[in-house]
Amino acid sequence: MPESWSLSWAAHADAGATLVTFEWALWIALAALAGHVIQRITRLPKIIGYAVVGMVAGWLQLPGARWPLTGVGLFLLELGIAVVVFEAGARLPLRWFRHNPLVLVQSAAEALLTYAAAFLLLHALGIEINAARALAAIAVAASPSVLLRIVAELRAGGPVTDRAVVLTTLNTLYALTLGTALLHTVDRGGGALLASVGYSFAVLGVSALAGFVLAALLALAMRVLQPTSPDTAIVILAAVAACTTVADPLGGSGPLAALVGGVLLKQFHRRPWVWPRQLGTAASTLVILMFVLVSVVAVQGPWTWRAVGVALALLLARAIVKVGSLTLTSFGTGMSVRQTLWVGAALVPMSSVALLLTSQFVATSHTVGAEVATIALPMILLAQLLGAISATAALQRSNEITLPWRRVERAEEGSEGSP
Repeated sequence: MPESWSLSWAAHADAGATLVTFEWALWIALAALAGHVIQRITRLPKIIGYAVVGMVAGWLQLPGARWPLTGVGLFLLELGIAVVVFEAGARLPLRWFRHNPLVLVQSAAEALLTYAAAFLLLHALGIEINAARALAAIAVAASPSVLLRIVAELRAGGPVTDRAVVLTTLNTLYALTLGTALLHTVDRGGGALLASVGYSFAVLGVSALAGFVLAALLALAMRVLQPTSPDTAIVILAAVAACTTVADPLGGSGPLAALVGGVLLKQFHRRPWVWPRQLGTAASTLVILMFVLVSVVAVQGPWTWRAVGVALALLLARAIVKVGSLTLTSFGTGMSVRQTLWVGAALVPMSSVALLLTSQFVATSHTVGAEVATIALPMILLAQLLGAISATAALQRSNEITLPWRRVERAEEGSEGSP
């Protein structure tokens, strides 16, 4: 029997790939366990556990996630982002903007001011102008994956939660559009700004077309399939994966196309539909993998004291501008200043979207990309950890979450008091 098992193992087509898959499976399981334990003991979000396990795996040189990301690792990152932003897009109420258009103005102003402040700060710190443009675009990005994960695990709901999800989704749309457009002009000097604007419209147009096709096909499928059916989950995942694969070669952005597809599907399929439970399970696995992957890659960056200092300065400026700009433009948007402060705090996290843009800049220009990665990787890891705590605190202070440990405590008290 041992000899037969050895021959079978040796005859495997790719034993190295099997070992990599085995290691990743163990690390993902460990991350899920660590997230649960950390939340129960410290009452911090589970994302902290995922990120810490990813950091350890990165320090131990976990195979299959070398920087810069390529191949399967890059595709899984894109697919995970696409699934998350598709869900976020499906929550975006376009018709609601007709009754509250100032929210769009508030969102655009926040993104524009964040980009300008980040660029000016980086330029003042001596960062080369092309790298500063790329880093400023990355700084615009919020993290729908972090926010939606926290909202789901804490069962948050209310005006602050809804506004934070809307602004994070719009923020992601701006960052993906601008970041993908900058890939075409990152090595240019004068005139790059105007060229970037032109490419932004092109990227948005191609992605919108791919998203329209995705939404139309899924709307047709919804007429046949039951919303809660496992088949619906398979169709959605397959369609989002296909859209992600096709959009990039056509000059668009795969995750951006998925986001637009989610937004349009909400318009095409106006009947209320339930997110399939099976799709939620698959998406949760992808999200955990994403958080681990982000941390694994981020710790591999060339961490230096100067890079960490610049990253911390950029994070602080970014948080101040996001919170400040949203507060200054809150009048007429239907929210109090206090609520807007908590919304701004929920926009602090950065994670997978920022990592994807960083990876794309590195692949496009080795010179500019290397300087971008030196600052972006520490910034992303710190923002993922600190931002998750910030978003959780914001939702908690707004009294919009149902803490899972409180439900457990109430259940235990009820059982003790029963005869």
